[in-house]
Amino acid sequence: MSLPDPEKTEVTRSLRRMALFGLIACMALVSACTVRPLYSSAPLSPGSQVSPTAELASIGIKPVKTRYAQQVRNNLVFGLGGGKGEPASPAYSLDLGVTEAVESAAIVQVATDEDEPTAGSVTLTAAYTLTDAKTGATISSGRRSISSSFDRPRQEYASYRAQLDAENRAALELAEVLHLAIAQDLVRHGKKAG
Repeated sequence: MSLPDPEKTEVTRSLRRMALFGLIACMALVSACTVRPLYSSAPLSPGSQVSPTAELASIGIKPVKTRYAQQVRNNLVFGLGGGKGEPASPAYSLDLGVTEAVESAAIVQVATDEDEPTAGSVTLTAAYTLTDAKTGATISSGRRSISSSFDRPRQEYASYRAQLDAENRAALELAEVLHLAIAQDLVRHGKKAG
C-alpha cells in the first residue's frame, strides 16, 4: 500500500475549487436573467394595468402611399389589433416608411441573342418610429428588411404577377417582424420608464 502523492491531491483540490467557483459564477449569471415570454399575460410595461395584447392594439399606424407599404400596414394593423382593426383613440402612433428594391437574381442564355433574367428578388425595408400619442415623445425607432424571391417567366403578365406575389409575401413577413420588434421596444421602454 502506498500513500497518495501530495502534489496530485493539491492539483485535484485546485481543479475542484475552480470547477465549484465556475459553477457558482454560472448560477449567479443565470439567476440574473430576466427572460420572460413576450406574449405572456404580464403587462409589457412595469406598473401598467393593460395586457400586452391591449397595449399592442392601442398603436395607431399613420397612412402610407405605396401599394407594398399599404400591404405591410394592413398586415401590421391586423396583427397588432388581433383582427379588430385600428384603435379609436390610440395611445401610441407609428410612423412607417417602406421602400422596395427589385433585383434580377439570375441571368441565363435563352434561344435568342439576349440574356433574360429568370429569377428575381424583392426586398422590402421598413423604417419605423413609435411615439407616445399624448406627449409626442419618441419611444423607439428602427429598420427591418425582408427579401422574397420569385421566378420570372417569359410572359410579361406572369412575371408581373410573380413579382406582386413576392411583394405580398415579403409584406406579410415584414409586418410579423415589425410586430415583434415593436413589442420588444415597448418592453424596453417600460424598463427604462420603470
